[in-house]
Amino acid sequence: MRSHNGMRPQDIVILLKIISLAVKDEPWQFRDLSALLNISISEISESLRRSEQAGLINGKKVARNSLMEFIQYGLKYVFPQKPGSLATGMPTAHSHPFYKERIVSSNPYVWPSFDGSIRGESIEPLHKGVINASDQDDIFYLLLASVDIIRVGRVREIQIAIEEIKKYVL
Repeated sequence: MRSHNGMRPQDIVILLKIISLAVKDEPWQFRDLSALLNISISEISESLRRSEQAGLINGKKVARNSLMEFIQYGLKYVFPQKPGSLATGMPTAHSHPFYKERIVSSNPYVWPSFDGSIRGESIEPLHKGVINASDQDDIFYLLLASVDIIRVGRVREIQIAIEEIKKYVL
């Protein structure tokens, strides 16, 4: 058995995409995830192997309680993020359309993108393929924006994001 060298950001992206597909009752294969996320099939395979060793997936079934526990308590320590310089991009964290109605803030956050719709402080996405993938899948986009709130938000914002993630993961 290969050793586990720790989780990588794309592992969370892949698991959240699987959750999104499960919510919509859509089956998936490695090549589907690869095409949807712009991640090579070999990296999908390696990622799912790491997630299986970490107890976050078993076969094609996500260990939802374990994933939620990791997101809630470990994510911000394993994949920390500090907002960067101003950039044009796709809204994320509390700037996501769903959260704009629930969290008031004067500082928008974005994933930098030439095709972006707003200007704000840049947040590096967990994987470069999430911008295009989020355009195609509203649930996935909401989950990733929620994860970004956990990475950069304040306590109240984080609690709102955790409650929203639980609706899909648990």
